[in-house]
Amino acid sequence: MGAVPTHFSAEEPSDDTVRRELEEFERVIARHQRDVLRLCYAICGDADRAHDAAQRTWLEAWRARRQIRDPERVRSWLATIALREARREVGRSRRRSVRELPASTVDPGLLDRTTAFRPATADPDLARALARLDPDDRAIVTLRYVLGFDSFAIGRMTGRSASGTRARLARVLARLRDELGDGSGDG
Repeated sequence: MGAVPTHFSAEEPSDDTVRRELEEFERVIARHQRDVLRLCYAICGDADRAHDAAQRTWLEAWRARRQIRDPERVRSWLATIALREARREVGRSRRRSVRELPASTVDPGLLDRTTAFRPATADPDLARALARLDPDDRAIVTLRYVLGFDSFAIGRMTGRSASGTRARLARVLARLRDELGDGSGDG
């Protein structure tokens, strides 16, 4: 698991300690579940894979719960884990065959609850353009415009500098504008 913070004992935790940790973890899940699922969906592009990645995110977060020292950074810590797990899920899905189900078998309300980019009132052209982006590009758009992280936090999560993050985001937005035919250019 990694180094245990010095404020935790090397001994096995008591039942009361584990119970308190579990209660606190349940509060963390309740507070951040939507953001984790939205980020996973934006990267995976599929509700089932997003749910799988989100579940693995919570498992990894539980395992590493004693490594987080700053409660103010829990949200970005979880986003980093979700980003990693969603990327792994995309890699796994590329290696296994996928059988598509007819649209009539999918609960239409499911996508409204889990979609980062396609709530019922969203522009379908924008949703399609976002879906065609590389998963890493969807991730930075989601982290910035859906979850509200700044370029410094996104850079830490993705292993880039803040300026590199801003530059990539600018390229992605320009690509989306071109694809959507936004007339804000020199024309």
